[in-house]
Amino acid sequence: MYIRSFAVALLLVVTGNASAQEPYPARPVRIVIPYPPGGGTDLQGRPMAQKLTEKWGQNAVIDNRGGAGGMVGAEIVAKSKPDGYTILMCASGEVSLNVALFPKMAYDPERDLIPVTQLSISPLVLVVHPSLPARSVREFIALAKKRPGEIAYASSGTGGPHHIAGEWMKLLAKINIIHVPYKGGGPQLADVFGGHVHSGFIALPVVAPHLKSGKIRVLAVTTARRSQTLPAVPSLSESGVAGLDVAQWWGVMVPAGTPGAIIAKLNTDFVALTKLPDIRARMAELGAEPIGSTAAQFGETIRSDIAKYRKIVKDAKISIN
Repeated sequence: MYIRSFAVALLLVVTGNASAQEPYPARPVRIVIPYPPGGGTDLQGRPMAQKLTEKWGQNAVIDNRGGAGGMVGAEIVAKSKPDGYTILMCASGEVSLNVALFPKMAYDPERDLIPVTQLSISPLVLVVHPSLPARSVREFIALAKKRPGEIAYASSGTGGPHHIAGEWMKLLAKINIIHVPYKGGGPQLADVFGGHVHSGFIALPVVAPHLKSGKIRVLAVTTARRSQTLPAVPSLSESGVAGLDVAQWWGVMVPAGTPGAIIAKLNTDFVALTKLPDIRARMAELGAEPIGSTAAQFGETIRSDIAKYRKIVKDAKISIN
């Protein structure tokens, strides 16, 4: 009896060690995208999942879990088993911006999630309808000061990066322009096109196909430096609104407690994807620039953004009703 028990125990130890040392991934990996299909996160994530499936010999399965500005999907990952088989392909909203907007969240991005890599970044674009007599940011600001409370700007929703950019510009430029929120980038763009609202802060992937249409005039990008996608378009910071820096970015995170070796492998594999010509071309189509950062660099970006957005939300008195 003793010999049999010892043999069984030894077998369990050996099997357990073999299992613990099995190459990762040894089974399908779920990539949670916290937005519906067809958005910027999904459109970047799907070709990456296909590449990872080919590389790993295991399925990298996209799982769209939209809701609550990305927070539903992020919570799912934050509360998942930290074994590397459930990972989050996130955008900046559910990881940094929402922390400043919502006093209570079901997860803490800095405590419950671990950065793997920042994949890409994209600016917003300040555009105006051609009927507005402003051909530069300085002319726009001068017109807004001459007509306080009369010029409106569209965002894709209250509390989003588009709204943050508009309110931050109001603070820095000392102008009074009116916020008109929409339920998404499509309706927002349509009303700027139609001249129903004078201007808008619009995501570059949404507006990129229409830049040569003549229906809008592009004044600036919202990042601190010019975009590689629109090198001829100045930044707001260089156009008289010094210090303004709002961008949408995308990255990969895993649940806290995920082994370091798995995080390192995921970082290596995802960073390699950002260097592939077809992935970079896909990002360019969406107005995004590849990053491929280290985990530490991505963590610093998140911390910096949270601090930045907390200050803007407080100073601009932005609240979510």
